[in-house]
Amino acid sequence: MPSAYVGRFAPSPTGPLHFGSLVAAAGSLLEARAHQGRWLLRIEDVDTPRCIAGAAGGILATLERFGFEWDGEVVWQSDRIDAYAAALERLKSAGHAFPCACTRRELADSALARDGSRRYPGTCRQGLPPGREARAWRVRAEGLIGFEDAIQGWQEEDLARDCGDYVVLRADGLYAYQLAVVVDDAAAGITHVVRGADLLDSTARQIHLHHLLGTPAPAHAHLPVATNAAGEKLSKQTLARAIDDQPPSGALVAALAFLGQNPPADLADMPLAEVWRWARANWQLARVPRKRHAPAPDLA
Repeated sequence: MPSAYVGRFAPSPTGPLHFGSLVAAAGSLLEARAHQGRWLLRIEDVDTPRCIAGAAGGILATLERFGFEWDGEVVWQSDRIDAYAAALERLKSAGHAFPCACTRRELADSALARDGSRRYPGTCRQGLPPGREARAWRVRAEGLIGFEDAIQGWQEEDLARDCGDYVVLRADGLYAYQLAVVVDDAAAGITHVVRGADLLDSTARQIHLHHLLGTPAPAHAHLPVATNAAGEKLSKQTLARAIDDQPPSGALVAALAFLGQNPPADLADMPLAEVWRWARANWQLARVPRKRHAPAPDLA
């Protein structure tokens, strides 16, 4: 019998893994193993314009070098386009999705949504304007979505007010992240999502999509996001340093400390296998700081 707990790590191949990636990977793996659960790996390469050639291979190599062991085969979103198309057809057939002709310029004056994007004003909700063709497909954002995050506490979002109708098929013909991740999590039987708090504002939309598609929504725990000296999230855009050339034991111990696990000072000098043994034996999600972001340590 497989375990009831199924977690995952789902990096996008837009560049090498950095310290923030290590934090998310370690936290999600350790929480899965603490529940004798499975931990799956998915490469989220559906947004092809942002993907960098060779980045996915580098991510896999770095994870292996750092001692991560996942269950089953790696799933690639680029292999699952038919599944996303089928899900969109279900949303269309049920009247949950509608075509949208609006351009970014036309939406530039819209109010800001909670995540900083422009909230859709509902222009095409009742039908396309005369003479206009569909550029994208959106889902009708309706209802109040609430959920208990295991780290960040109770979260609540009025989708119509805080988000607006959101895109599931983009104007460039690519399926949007929100749809792809929901379809993939449902197909894999994901029960628990442990990831960075930068994705906290996406969670209500994902739960909404699970409800519309009739699939169970996973439980969530959003870890603090590692930031640089300027308070910016570590990312390719903020020139975050890759960890592929870092000593694995030291970097992993730094990630454990960032996650509030209080590893002993000399653990960084131990073999990597010993670091993992300590981490698995001592991991407690309750120790993770209940904040959305925190400064990353200097790994120089």
